[in-house]
Amino acid sequence: MNDEFTQRLLALHYVYPQALNRLKPLLRGDPDLVYLDLRSPYDIAETLQIPLEKANTLKQAYLKYMDTPFLPIYGQQNIQALTYRDPQYPPSLRELIDPPAVLYLKGDAGLLCAPEKIAVIGSRKAQRYSQSAIQKLLPPLLAEGFVVVSGLAKGADAMAHRCAIDSGGKTIAVLGSGFFHRYPKINEELFFIIEETQLLVTEYPPYMPPRKWNFPKRNRIISGLSKGVIVTEAEVKSGTLSTIDHALDHGKDIFAVPGDIFSPLSAGPHKLIAEGAKPVWDGAQVLEEYRQLRS
Repeated sequence: MNDEFTQRLLALHYVYPQALNRLKPLLRGDPDLVYLDLRSPYDIAETLQIPLEKANTLKQAYLKYMDTPFLPIYGQQNIQALTYRDPQYPPSLRELIDPPAVLYLKGDAGLLCAPEKIAVIGSRKAQRYSQSAIQKLLPPLLAEGFVVVSGLAKGADAMAHRCAIDSGGKTIAVLGSGFFHRYPKINEELFFIIEETQLLVTEYPPYMPPRKWNFPKRNRIISGLSKGVIVTEAEVKSGTLSTIDHALDHGKDIFAVPGDIFSPLSAGPHKLIAEGAKPVWDGAQVLEEYRQLRS
C-alpha cells in the first residue's frame, strides 16, 4: 500500500468527504494524487464539475491539511482509516456505483472480513413486535457465526444490535456521521458498547455532524456489507425501504417479517413480500436459504 497516497487521500477526504465516484475524475490522470497541490482551482472546478469558488476553498483547505499526519492522529483516537486500495477494504463495497473512498473504523476491524453478515433494518418507531421478532430471528443466525449489520438508529436498528450483543454474537453499526458525534443521543450507551466490543463503521471523517442526507447514503453500506437484509417493521414510504432499493440493485436476498394487517408499520414488509421478498418468522428459515445456496 502506498503510504504517501494514503496520506494525500486522507487529506483530500478530510476537506472533501465524497464517495469514490465523485473523486475519480481527479484520480484518472493522477491516480496517486501526486500533483493535486499543483492543480489550479479552475482545473479542479472543471475536473470535479463544481463551482470555482468551491474549488478554490477545496484547494486552500487541501494545502492546509496535506501534511497533517492523519493516520497517527486517528490512531490516538483508536480510529482506523481504510482507503479503497487497502487489502482489508471489503470487496463487496467496491462493487457499489459509489463506493466509500475511505472507511473509518472503531472497534474490532476483523468483523469487516467476516464471511457471513446479515443486515437487520426497520422503523425508528418500531416497538414490541420488532423486539419479539428480532429475538426470534437472530439467535439461530448468531449461533452459526453470522454478524448482524445495522445503522444504530433508534427502534429496530438498536434492537438488532442489542440482541446480537446480549446473545454473545457480533454486530457492525454503520453510522451517518463522524465518530465525534454520537447520534442519536438515545443510543449513546450502545455506541460506547459497540465501540469497545464490536465495530463502528462510517465513511465520514470524525468531525462530520449527522445530516439528513447522510443516512440514505449510509444505507448502501449496510446492504453492501451484507449477504441479505431482514426487514422487521417499516412504513411503505421510509428510509428502511431505501436500503432495500440498494440491496435489490446489488442482488442481495430480501427477507421480510409479516405483521399485523392493521399496523402501518407492517405495510412495508407486506409490500416487499408481495413483490417477491421471502417471508420469515424464524431465523432457521434464513439459514436454510443459505444452506440451499451452498449445496
